[in-house]
Amino acid sequence: MIRLANSGLAGGVFCVAAATAALTHHTAFAEDAPRVTTVDAGKTVDIAGVKNILILADHPKGSIILLTGGDGRLNVMAGARFTDGTDNVLIRNRDAFVGAGYDVLLVDLGTDLATAVDYLAKLKRPVIVIGTSKGTQRAAEGLAKGAKPDMLVLSSGFLSEASGPGDSVTSLLRSPTLLPPTLVIHHRDDHCRWTNPAGVAPFQTWGAGRVEVVWLSGGLDDEENPCRFSAHHGFAGLDHTFTSQILEFVQR
Repeated sequence: MIRLANSGLAGGVFCVAAATAALTHHTAFAEDAPRVTTVDAGKTVDIAGVKNILILADHPKGSIILLTGGDGRLNVMAGARFTDGTDNVLIRNRDAFVGAGYDVLLVDLGTDLATAVDYLAKLKRPVIVIGTSKGTQRAAEGLAKGAKPDMLVLSSGFLSEASGPGDSVTSLLRSPTLLPPTLVIHHRDDHCRWTNPAGVAPFQTWGAGRVEVVWLSGGLDDEENPCRFSAHHGFAGLDHTFTSQILEFVQR
């Protein structure tokens, strides 16, 4: 309840204005507060000065590194908590990979990929790097700088010049010899202008036998923003099929 002071009209107006401003400030602060997600059975680990979240499987058969899309930011904090990227197809399906028997690392922006690969290699090989959307660019940058995972998965990728504007995996790597065995998983109706399905075939040809392609179709779309997690680009409605195809590849 807002109460008026008994000091005349001017004082009352001042008190109402001040109280309203304070209430507005409090409401805005509450609405702007980031949503914090805590990863069950996870722990925050420092990799070359950057916080990441590691989830350990009971009896690991390998290790998986997840590179989210967008700006790559998870905003990892102590206590296996993070605020950004929760809805990304890789991040939201982290438990599926752990449940299949893989240690999983949720990678925050700025993490050196080669150091992350070496970190997980000490826990359990093979080490598989999975990137989606702009995370495929970061995967390529990491490989170009010396990261050596045992396998690579590129979903909704910036793959070749035909994919659209922006740096592609081919332009960043320059040579297919830097590719480990690679799976490309792409939606046939991805309408994101940076990840046109037309970019897949040239990339597979460029990969010189190192690249396998899996196409998905169906699911849900977001016509207002075809590059979001809620669109074909983000494999909305296809989580089980998406993760199953990746696990089939990495378990060979």
